[in-house]
Amino acid sequence: MKRDQALVILKEYTKNESLLKHAYAVEAAMIAYAKKYGEDDELWSITGLLHDFDYEMFPDEHPIKGTEILKEKGVPENIRTAILGHADFSGIPRETKMAKVLFAVDELCGFITAVTLVRPSRALSEVKFKSVKKKLKNKKFAEKVNREEIIIGAEELGVDFPEHVEFVISAMSNAADALGLNP
Repeated sequence: MKRDQALVILKEYTKNESLLKHAYAVEAAMIAYAKKYGEDDELWSITGLLHDFDYEMFPDEHPIKGTEILKEKGVPENIRTAILGHADFSGIPRETKMAKVLFAVDELCGFITAVTLVRPSRALSEVKFKSVKKKLKNKKFAEKVNREEIIIGAEELGVDFPEHVEFVISAMSNAADALGLNP
């Protein structure tokens, strides 16, 4: 599978601009980590793009329904398994580095986006770990974001939390224009 094929699937099932931007943010983080670990960045890119592709159409069945659709479309098992693993309730363990990274960046990308959007400049380039840490403590801010999963994700990945946050911010900066976070 190639990235352009993944984009076709993503856009077939996802029309909401915010969900598309989330897919691009997670993709950017996945690519950066793939490069850091010497992994296949296209494979990781596709995984990032497709991890929530079914959420808009099947929110109550996500990601189970999505992985069934992906199987029908011939998407490789390692991608589908990583996608299942990013949802704790699926019961699928995160055994590969790719699956661990997907879990570690998913909620964090959403949270970093929220932190950026409340800044007067709405510029990702101005977001630092300190501001993310401060907002994490405010339970009312972006209250739907699972803070526990953000922490557990970094722990499972075995990375220092501040460094992980800064790494993901930097990765997302590579896609700031597509994310609408580079005014």
